[in-house]
Amino acid sequence: MDLLVPVASGLEAAVKRELVRLGYGECPALRGRLLLEGDWADVARLNVSLRGGERVLIRLGEFPCASFDELYEGVFVLPWEEFFTAHTDIRIDGKSVDSKLAAVKAAGGVAKKAILSRLKEKLGASVFDERGERAAVGVSLFQDVATVTLDTSGEGLHKRGYRVLAYDATLRETTAAAIVEDSVYRREKPFADPFCGSGTFAVEAALYARGIAPGLNREFAFTRFKCAPKGVLARAKEEARAAEYRGAIAPVFASDISPRAVKIAKEHARRAGVAGDISFRVGDMRELRCELPYGVLACDPPYGERLREEDLSGLYRDLARTVRALPDWSAYVLSGFEGAERAMGRADKRRVLYTADIRCGLFVYFGAKPPRRCTDSMKV
Repeated sequence: MDLLVPVASGLEAAVKRELVRLGYGECPALRGRLLLEGDWADVARLNVSLRGGERVLIRLGEFPCASFDELYEGVFVLPWEEFFTAHTDIRIDGKSVDSKLAAVKAAGGVAKKAILSRLKEKLGASVFDERGERAAVGVSLFQDVATVTLDTSGEGLHKRGYRVLAYDATLRETTAAAIVEDSVYRREKPFADPFCGSGTFAVEAALYARGIAPGLNREFAFTRFKCAPKGVLARAKEEARAAEYRGAIAPVFASDISPRAVKIAKEHARRAGVAGDISFRVGDMRELRCELPYGVLACDPPYGERLREEDLSGLYRDLARTVRALPDWSAYVLSGFEGAERAMGRADKRRVLYTADIRCGLFVYFGAKPPRRCTDSMKV
């Protein structure tokens, strides 16, 4: 099957490298989605183990589409009866860019009509009550070409299951994981987030260091498709558990000036199964100290409207001093504050990302490289 992995804007290269690490080779990017080939075992494995991707989609068809008739015919010929029953609750997720069929809602109605007509013909059913499990069909129109997909994930892959307590945070688990994956962090290096909030960066770093698959504790939509083999998800989870690392890892530090945030972060780490790997502390970012060299700091500092620009600039200048005081550490600072780099100093690397539709910069400051004898075994 052709599989598509949607990726948050700006993180395509990071997730590409993750897919290479998982054994999928080079995966071309198609309008924010990475394309690869796979079977049902790969569908299960990706849903369970992929850290930075947002979903796993099956690309069922792609065809020229400049009219409603072409859309109907193109959707009708696809083998929906292999996936759905007369009870499936079919939802259409539509999108149109530079196409004649710009009315997304109308196009979705035509696509659903075609699916139901196909099911009626192939299943011999006359009534579709849609009281069963939900299935999400994507109809993406780009320059008069329709791409039809079927979502295998259900809830987005950022829904790991551990972040259950409410906190004012916009950082998705998948975004944090992709940044960690793309950083110089390895389990032999210390890690710190001095603005831990709900604990996302620290938890994702610990999961990465331990090799714990993020989807171990949840279910996925594909298991309800008629043609999905029984037991394929259980085998993927068994494979993932066998690959976990149970030895010692370097310390992971998480701190925040808010006692409530630290309490929530502790609970999230407990639910993720990594509470024993993270040292939590209530404290100011300026107090962060660590004698261990070659560590990684990753954080999502404040940048909201509640702080004045001069206060934010001072905060980021102090963060830069904190990083410089750490011995040869590298820093990854995600921020929507336009003056972040100006306050911290010129970054070695920068990238534009979006978190909750907020345009942010990821500013990277590299520390010194550790001696080769220390890096030869730094593999996760």
